[in-house]
Parts: sequence; C-alpha cells; structure tokens
Amino acid sequence: MNILGISSYYHDSAAAILRSGRIVAAAQEERFTRKKHDAQFPKNAIRYCLQEANVRANDLDSIVFYDKPILKFERLLDTYLSYAPSGFRSFVAAVPVWLKEKLYLKRTLKQELAVLLACKESELPPILFAEHHESHAASAFYPSPYDKAAVLCLDGVGEWATTSAWLGQGAELKPLWQIEFPHSLGLLYSAFTYYLGFKVNSGEYKLMGLAPYGKPIYTQLIWDNLIDVKPDGSFRLNLEYFDYCTGLRMTNKKFADLFGAPPRDSDSAPTQRDMDLAASIQAVTEEVVIKLARQLQSETGVDYLCMAGGVALNCVANGRLLREGIFKDIWIQPAAGDAGGALGAAYASYHTYRGQPRLQGEGRDQMQGSLLGPQYGQAAVIQALTDLGASYTVLDDERLYSTVAGLLANESVVGWFQNRMEFGPRALGARSIIADPRSSAMQSQLNLKIKFRESFRPFAPAVKEEAVEKYFHLDRPSPYMLLVAQVHESIQLHQDQSLQGLAQLHQVRSSIPAVTHVDYSARVQTVNSESNPQFYKLLTAFEEQTGCAVLVNTSFNVRGEPIVCTPEDAYRCFMGTDMDYLVIGNVLLAKEAQANAKIEFRKGALALD
Repeated sequence: MNILGISSYYHDSAAAILRSGRIVAAAQEERFTRKKHDAQFPKNAIRYCLQEANVRANDLDSIVFYDKPILKFERLLDTYLSYAPSGFRSFVAAVPVWLKEKLYLKRTLKQELAVLLACKESELPPILFAEHHESHAASAFYPSPYDKAAVLCLDGVGEWATTSAWLGQGAELKPLWQIEFPHSLGLLYSAFTYYLGFKVNSGEYKLMGLAPYGKPIYTQLIWDNLIDVKPDGSFRLNLEYFDYCTGLRMTNKKFADLFGAPPRDSDSAPTQRDMDLAASIQAVTEEVVIKLARQLQSETGVDYLCMAGGVALNCVANGRLLREGIFKDIWIQPAAGDAGGALGAAYASYHTYRGQPRLQGEGRDQMQGSLLGPQYGQAAVIQALTDLGASYTVLDDERLYSTVAGLLANESVVGWFQNRMEFGPRALGARSIIADPRSSAMQSQLNLKIKFRESFRPFAPAVKEEAVEKYFHLDRPSPYMLLVAQVHESIQLHQDQSLQGLAQLHQVRSSIPAVTHVDYSARVQTVNSESNPQFYKLLTAFEEQTGCAVLVNTSFNVRGEPIVCTPEDAYRCFMGTDMDYLVIGNVLLAKEAQANAKIEFRKGALALD
C-alpha cells in the first residue's frame, strides 16, 4: 500500500511517501527550488518521492493533504466577522486568494497532480484531507518508538487548534482536548520574534539563540498583561496587545508602549533590552509547556510524550521538559513544523482511515535518522563536479576519514555531504558544515565568514552517542538535535560573570568553546554507527587524532538559503564562502585548488557563468 502525503500553500511545502506503513522518502520543496520556506505545490518533492519509491499514479492507494482548507476558511471568516470593521485591509488582501485558489484546493490538487503524474484526473487515487493538528500528532506518535504515549502539539495555528493533546496506543490516536485560535503559544512567541526585529516563521530560532544573553526581567510584565495561564496549562492571550487577528502585523502600538519602544529595526544591533525580552518570553514559553505537559501526564498516566508543531522545535524548552522528569522520556518529530505535516497526513490515512496496524520498532523510531531525501552516487558526483570545472581528489574510506579529521584538527572548515539528505530543519551530518569545537575563534569565524549571519548565533555539537555524558548533562540519545543540555562541569572554564549582553560572546567557557553558549548550554546531537555510519566514522577518526569525540555541526547553507540538496548546490555554497574544504562522498576538494571553476564567485549570491 502506497500513500503520498503533501503539505503546501502556507509555508514549508513538502511531500512524503509510505509503503505498507514504512517511510520510503520525504523532502521539502525548498531544497529543490532553492527558495527558503517555499510554500508552492511541492512538485519537485513529490517527483523525488515517487522516483525513490518507484511508483506511478496507478500504484498510489491515496494522496493525503495535511489540513482541511474549508475549516481554515471558516476560521478566517469567523475572525473577520468578530472584529469587523477592523481588519478590512487584511480581509481584502486574503479573501480573493481563498475564493480563487485555497477554498477549492481539491480541484487545484487534482490539476497539479494530473500534470505531474502524466495522467487524467479520473485516474488519480482518492485525495483525502487530514486536519492540521491530526497531521502533527500522527507525525509525532506513529514513527515514535513508543507503543503508548501522550502527544502534545503546539504551533501558531492550524484550522482552529493552536495547542492539542492526544493519546496514542498501537494504531489508535485519540484526541483529548485543544486550545483554539486566537489563543496561541506559537503566535505569542512569534509576536516577540516580530517585535525584536526577526522574521516570523524563521526568526524564532534567532530569538531562542539571543535569549541566553539576557535576563528574564520582563516575565512578570508578560504574565500580568499578555497571557493568563491556569494551573492546568490552559491559557488565553490578551488580544488588545496583538494585531495578528485582523491586521498585517503581529503586534500593535499598545504592545510597543508596554515595553517602552517601537519594534526593533532588523538592521540594528540587538540591545540589552532586546536580549532581556528574548530571555523573558523564552522563560514564559517554557513555563506554559511544563504546565501543559504536567496536565497531560496527570490525565493519561502514561510514561512517554511525543511532540510536534513549530513550538516543539524550541529545543531549550524541550531540554527543560526532559529535566523536569514529568515523563520518562520524550520523542520529538525532527520535522516538527508544517513540512512534517506531509508525513503525518500519510500516517493518519494509513492507520486511522485504513485501519492498518503499526510497525514494530523494537524500541527504535521509524525516522531512519531523518535521512529520507536524495542521495548521489560517486559517478554522479564526479560528473557534476567535472561539469563545474572543479578540481578534486578521490580517496578510499580509510584515507578519507583520517585526512578530513586531520584537516579539522588544524582548524579547517569543511563542507560535509554524505548519504541521503535530511528531512526537517536540522542538518544531521548529511548536509553539514563541520569544524573543530576546541577552537575559541571558530564560533565567530563560522557566523561571519561562512554562514553570513548574526554574530550571537550559537552552534551545535555532534558527539558520539556513547560519549555524550562525558561532555554534557544528557543521559540519553538526542539524534535529531532537539534537546539543549548543559555542558559538563568537568570541561567548563568559568569566566567573568559581570559581563552582560554581547560582551559575553568571546569568552572561552569550556574545552569545546565553539559549541558552548553563553549560559554553558549546547543543542546536542548524538551520533551512532547505525543511523549515520559516515558521520560516526569521522567523529571516531577525529577522536583518535585529538582525544575529542565532538565536532561543530551546522547546516550546509548560508543565511537566507535552504540547506543544500545536490552536489552542484554544495559546490556553489563552498565557493561562495570561506570554507576550506568540501567532501562529497569520497571526493575531497580544496578551495585553493579551484582556479578553473566554471562558477561566478560572489559570496552569498552564487550563479553559474
């Protein structure tokens, strides 16, 4: 049984395909179009998934979309009617698009799919629609390692739900309760993202990274004015301070007056006040998540929790949730945002609609390390690099790992391209930029010369799974880089505690300073030999040469661009940054050897001649 799941038309379009309940492939459209957060119909992602599964239109049993447009339109109309005549400009901008396209999505999908699959619309399999939070919940529970678990979904908004609770057991996923729009923890966090000068739906990571530079001195002001939270975690926002219901902004003048200034200009440097605001909304978010989790555990009495939705990508909150010990363990869908909805929709159809049993995971999840995207053989890599005029050397495995480990130990920055591409926002050692975490200058070098992004952004450590407790206060695997833990005291180097704001940035806090944030935290990825053997071998070779089982791991892209997908993408990114070396499979390229490259060398804006 082959089921294709699709998410699109809002942000982070994606496709995923299941065969008899097992994930065959999943990918985001942005990786193919090179348009970050691409929301268009994911024709390239669908094409890849079908090719990987080797299926055609008549081999598909169903196609499932990740939410129900009619319910979303109902919410849109209800909101505008509730606030009329406010929001007229927003209404005029939104409704024609709905009446022309989104409300008749089934027709649009049929047209797009018929063209893509080269068949008549009548030859398409049934097109089904899951609810948005149902897709999130299914993506969290069904591929998890648990037979029975509570499920918590937290995002901006789907159709109506912004927070939902579920109970999963076997192949059954039962809804328990939900909190509805306009009361949304995700939109509250996004409101501060907007107010602090970052882009909504992508800048939330920046806010989270900025928070440790500040102190949560505004938390009481937020509790008193913006959000009312009950002991069971249910909450309501004070909508007098927000403009997202009917306007074209997240916050209004009353919000700005509350905090004493207009929204930050995105081109200006964050002030101490901005950092304190980031710390405050992060602290509030964590408290709400903790209360919701406690309530859910109290209701269900289960030992395990699964999570999805954009808020589930807040790895700081996830780390605290784990430390609170409310559940024995938690599992977060690595593609927790809307892209993962494509996978969840397919799962919902397979188990809920078709009543099929779950696969037995034997204590392991079904995500295959989230390495579900395209991969490229050596012949294809060499052909692509030859066409680009690249100079390269092909090494056998033994020489490859020892050579690259030596380059890293000498503080070279390496683009690392192996295996299948990751599904989700995190690079996990398949499309990564890697470096030596022991270098005190590496964090700034990577931000300013490689990633072209804000200097305060932290970098994540990848560590051999069996060595994680040597470096971090984490006693379990974290394969998807979704848990923040404290760096172990045994490797901490204590510094001047009187410094504030960005003055803290260049202090050396541990023996692995490039991955130690200003609060001695780190967003940890554990690596084992089964889920990603190539990356594990490199970590092992680096440990043998240096005694350190950790590497810096950041996504293989520059600011404003998606993670690379193809060898051509990787080479262009390599040539447009100060990366020293690029490794694609067993092919090694040195920057200094690329004199004959057929590529225009403009940092951050690369194109073929």
